[in-house]
Amino acid sequence: MSERSKETAAGLARIEGYLISQAALREAKAQGEAFARALTWLGSGERNEISERFTQHHLRLRTEMLTATVARAEELKAEYSQRYRHLRSRLTGLVLVGFGVWTAVLALLCRR
Repeated sequence: MSERSKETAAGLARIEGYLISQAALREAKAQGEAFARALTWLGSGERNEISERFTQHHLRLRTEMLTATVARAEELKAEYSQRYRHLRSRLTGLVLVGFGVWTAVLALLCRR
């Protein structure tokens, strides 16, 4: 991959991240406003404060869940990479043994 392609991919990833974060912020604000609207006995200022606190809480939870998901994905990647290396080495060993046995059988058959 060329340097320009890498820069383009990185730029697109940043734009995608920004768009996703803005969508999450809009969702959190909408959830906060809906929650605060349900509390009809509160005054306007109190509703705004509750809405803002709910929004911040919602975003914090989302960040924590995303962070945990990324960490778990990294753990799984490391685990499966190690398993793949182990499997590949075992398979390579079996193929080499198989070729060795096949060569020995052919050598014995050719001597007769």
